[in-house]
Amino acid sequence: MNIAEQLMSAGSADSPALLEGTHVTTYGELRSKVRSLASWLQGQGGARGDRVALCAENGAAFVIAYLGVIQAGRVAVPLNAEATDETLASVVSNSGCTLLLASRRQAGRCQRAWVNGNCRTVAIDQVPFTGLRPEVLRMDAIRDLAALMFTSGSTGEPKGVMVTHRNIECNTHDILQYMGLSVEDRAMLVLPLHYCFGLSILHSHLAAGASVVINNQFLYPETVLQDMQKKHCTGLAGVPSTYQILLRKSRFKTMEFPSLRWLQQAGGRLPNPYIAEIRQAFPTVRFYTMYGQTEATARLSYLPPNQLDAKMGSIGAGLPSSRLEVLKSDGSPVEKGSDETGEIVASGDNICPGYWNDPLETKRYFRDGRLFTGDLARVDADGYLFIVDRERDMIKVGGNRIGAKEVEDVVCELPFVIEAAVIGVPDDWLGEAITAFVVLTADAGFDPEDIRNHCRRRLPAYKVPQRVVTIPRLPHNSSGKVMKYKLREQLTDSLTRSGVQ
Repeated sequence: MNIAEQLMSAGSADSPALLEGTHVTTYGELRSKVRSLASWLQGQGGARGDRVALCAENGAAFVIAYLGVIQAGRVAVPLNAEATDETLASVVSNSGCTLLLASRRQAGRCQRAWVNGNCRTVAIDQVPFTGLRPEVLRMDAIRDLAALMFTSGSTGEPKGVMVTHRNIECNTHDILQYMGLSVEDRAMLVLPLHYCFGLSILHSHLAAGASVVINNQFLYPETVLQDMQKKHCTGLAGVPSTYQILLRKSRFKTMEFPSLRWLQQAGGRLPNPYIAEIRQAFPTVRFYTMYGQTEATARLSYLPPNQLDAKMGSIGAGLPSSRLEVLKSDGSPVEKGSDETGEIVASGDNICPGYWNDPLETKRYFRDGRLFTGDLARVDADGYLFIVDRERDMIKVGGNRIGAKEVEDVVCELPFVIEAAVIGVPDDWLGEAITAFVVLTADAGFDPEDIRNHCRRRLPAYKVPQRVVTIPRLPHNSSGKVMKYKLREQLTDSLTRSGVQ
């Protein structure tokens, strides 16, 4: 069965699938509108496997278009509506899209952007509602693509991850299994739907016949929290910056959420001090720390909430359908319970087949059906994984290799720190010097030495930042991840202007 039809099959016709402001889309309405859009798409000509771009804010229109494209046997290419015209045009050209479905807000911009291109723009709300069912296509769940997910990339160069129907089916089933989701669940969605984590919330809740509350107002976190209360949300999913903002810029810890059962965190590791704060504020709420990559559809591992205190900082172990190995450079596994580190290598039906039109990068990261993640980790005696850092984020000071996350965790122990990011910069004597960028609360009485002195008390001397830089905000991509290459560029420009080489 087409994965779009699978995802919509569990909810009863009059049950809410999507809630956005005062508007509710029931499962009956969702199925009808998705099938109608899929029928219209098939009537436009083309063939199975054609790529169709989507440019829309989070909302019912995006969901209907996304599922409709997939049900029509086409390949959905979700775009980041906040990206520049040049970036969008590049992604559309790279993926070979000849049709773009846009929200009313984005349609005019998209038409202007591709005026000289081969991609036709159609506003989603202008697609005629025919009520016709689409032609049922037999999909090869293993090979047929459902979506191209363009990652922002740590270098800023997006790559199109090819996601199959089977990839989504497998990962969604695993998430349902360990989360125990049911028709009673109602998730608050603040993550973008062009991001695999946001889509996994949609996939898993639709598959459970549950509901998704869509709120695009996270710039005003208090309004999101009030919406959670009003709509009786049972869960919230976020990346590290989501929780850091809630803890430092809202009344999250002091508000009551009677329906809240779980919190999910992925997209990078939330520093331990923040996890401890959340645990103290919500002792009966299950907190899931997870690890994943777009190349694995969404998720690869999770730490069971009942292990959170004993295994603080761990990403847990692989999902039921995922096999995770931690391998040294010679291909042998690291020794459990030792300080040995190696690269996380994943296999399973959730592992995508590779990158669109990029055989060199595909060969680099996808080998023999396995995904080489580029993340370095160790394994404790019980088989739980602890990420040390991304290989590219390791800092080399003298003869020592230092994980930036370890230093970031210590800096974030200070109550006046909202976020911190640590990078290495070239240094004639040390090879690299540790630089910490920090975002502070408005009432912080700051002296860089306060942070350095705290690090001296908690870390060996060679791990103490040589420089502490305060900035109003860290540069995040649309998925909420810190773009460290932007910090390196910013620091290089600053040193060049000041005459420091």
